[in-house]
Amino acid sequence: MKSTIHKLIKNYRTLVSKTLVLSIVLMLVSTLGFAQEAKGQTITVTIENAKSDDGKILVSLNTKDNFMKGAGVQNAASEIKDGTATITFENVQPGEYAVMVMHDANGNNKLDFEANGMPKESYGTSNNPRSFGPPNYDDAKFNVDKEDLKLSIRF
Repeated sequence: MKSTIHKLIKNYRTLVSKTLVLSIVLMLVSTLGFAQEAKGQTITVTIENAKSDDGKILVSLNTKDNFMKGAGVQNAASEIKDGTATITFENVQPGEYAVMVMHDANGNNKLDFEANGMPKESYGTSNNPRSFGPPNYDDAKFNVDKEDLKLSIRF
């Protein structure tokens, strides 16, 4: 019984690890923002609790269709200074979005994992949900209407 539980936990951690790696690697296919033709709103994302200034912060703006499935509708990278990074997405059209953030501490453009499947590097999403397992779009979603937004995301 104990062995079966350990196997289930190991399989779950492996699944979570693979899902996160795939999502973040695909998100990082492009770290440059893609400009949209029509004038939209500005979303400013601030991360204030990076564990170190090593590496960079990678951020993607996602719709439900591309959340954890590849590059976002806009993607960006930022240097970290005193544990803080700020990224701005411009010309964001009205709609529902979620932001994914990762601290790529070693600069290899992917989320690294421990042998047990737990992430070595920090990650987070908009709305700062407290959850176990991979991020969930419904927990991270927010609406863009007629006003600019400022988001603060914590790891």
